[in-house]
Amino acid sequence: MTDALKIAIVGYKFMGKAHSNAYHKAGRFFELPIELVLQTACGRHRDGLAEFANRWGWRETATSWREVVARDDIDIVDISSPTDTHREIAIAAAEAGKHILCEKPMSLSAADALSMCAAVKRAGVTHAIGHNYRRVPAIRLAKQMIEDGKLGELYHWRGTYLQDWIVDPNFPLTWHLQQERAGYGPHGDLNSHSVDLARYLVGEIKSVQCTLTQFIDQRPLPDEEREAAFAAAVGQGTGHVTVDDASFMVVEFDNGALGSFEASRFATGRKNYNYFEIYGSKGSLCFNLERLNELQFFSREDPPTAQGFKTILVTESSHPYIANWWPPGHSIGYEHTFIHQVVDFVRCIQGATEMEPNFFDGLRTMEVLDAAALSSREGRRVDVPRAEV
Repeated sequence: MTDALKIAIVGYKFMGKAHSNAYHKAGRFFELPIELVLQTACGRHRDGLAEFANRWGWRETATSWREVVARDDIDIVDISSPTDTHREIAIAAAEAGKHILCEKPMSLSAADALSMCAAVKRAGVTHAIGHNYRRVPAIRLAKQMIEDGKLGELYHWRGTYLQDWIVDPNFPLTWHLQQERAGYGPHGDLNSHSVDLARYLVGEIKSVQCTLTQFIDQRPLPDEEREAAFAAAVGQGTGHVTVDDASFMVVEFDNGALGSFEASRFATGRKNYNYFEIYGSKGSLCFNLERLNELQFFSREDPPTAQGFKTILVTESSHPYIANWWPPGHSIGYEHTFIHQVVDFVRCIQGATEMEPNFFDGLRTMEVLDAAALSSREGRRVDVPRAEV
């Protein structure tokens, strides 16, 4: 067994930073069985890539991910690039025998996700999807409470994931707003997180009815593309938005529970409002990512004179992951979820155990999202398919 795992990361923007920070911190706060080496950072633009690698401690840079993935000295491939690149990189990495951490959404479609699952299954590598919110201590605690029967029979899931970063009509036409690169808008970007959490906490989704809508269909091109358009005397420096701006879903779970999902980037005033409520026969739970150290709990088993939603401050050493951080009452933040993800991923690699959520979880999420999009197009309720891998 090697004494180090060498990592190659593809993509160096938002998620590249979050993942790099996690690789640096994981072994400092948690006992890891092996050293992590930030070997190679891959990207298309040399200047930005070099700056990223220097700041975040990557040993070298490369502009060809294909060459890096094929190298014998790379053990982990971290896919932090836009969604349209995930399938090709993941399949190549699996065929090269690399362990894979892939950002969400997993792919452009369930069909692509299925081919990625087949590749990692053939290769026998460890694989993970970056739904980091499963590793919020409060959400882990919610999972424990549900499994311990604190909520009884589950009746309802109510999830909302709301942001407002594209409300301005002058926000440019980035890749996030192009179907061929992103697949979906908030229906994929945000609902992929919400669907993963609902599956994790409540169960598999059986059927879905959905409405997708778009509020702004034209946006200015990014600066460099706008200049090229003007130079070529084509168009007016604008382009078509080809993804949804908001998504509403109503679902039925296998266990009979009902659920609702709301995802939007047009929720003015909301920055990263990932909120859910779960209602059961014995109790209820509420969580808000913007207050991620807190979990709201109502129990019908409390005496009537003491019933009400109570706030659990999830900072005790007995809470998931917290013993490795600070004394009680000292909160942790968004970046810690990525550190927890790295810790669990590395331990699964070393122990040859299955990571969760993994590519098979990602496939189930994509099947729900695709079924919902079909529902929106055809105006009907759609049963969610479950492909065999």
